[in-house]
Amino acid sequence: MPFTPGMAAWATLLGACRKHGKMELAEIAANELLQLEPTNATPYVVLANMYTDFGKWEDVARVRKLMRDRGIKKLPGCSWLELHNRVHVFVAEDNSHPMMKEIHDYIKHAGYVPDLRFALVKGDETGEGEKETRLRHHSEKLAVAFGLLSTTDGAPIVVMKNLRICGDCHNAMKYISQISCRKITVRDANRFHCFERGNCSCGDYW
Repeated sequence: MPFTPGMAAWATLLGACRKHGKMELAEIAANELLQLEPTNATPYVVLANMYTDFGKWEDVARVRKLMRDRGIKKLPGCSWLELHNRVHVFVAEDNSHPMMKEIHDYIKHAGYVPDLRFALVKGDETGEGEKETRLRHHSEKLAVAFGLLSTTDGAPIVVMKNLRICGDCHNAMKYISQISCRKITVRDANRFHCFERGNCSCGDYW
């Protein structure tokens, strides 16, 4: 009987294709995942993200329409960490936390320049300022900034996230771990990412 790759194998292939920009293989892996688990939002989102990277906006629109037609909704990004016996939850673009101004100021003055390719909007749909704002409001950035502001120098930061960390946040965590001299761990939907001295334990494969 011939070997048939399962979901884990196709998901691994899809991640590798995204990292190396192999669009045709990514489409094959995504389609296989959609056949195996048609209600899982992940392959739709990864495929749409890759089309965005390549500026293939008609294909992005097609994937998003397919998600709408099938009733597939992407969960909002949500990150949380525990400090002083209390869990602090951050949702993308949510400004309800009482320290939100300090958190945004920290992110703004950290010196990291967002990679606008990960804003996931068509270039002529919004300005660069709004793209930067969207990226700065990703939940894992908010959670890590809060952790840095609320702990002593040198203390490690551990954040959990319900979705896969995005490329811009991954780069930001490497940068922040270097300038802050902190160990930052982000457990996303796929794996643990341990950022230290500007590097990640995943070897930039996520």
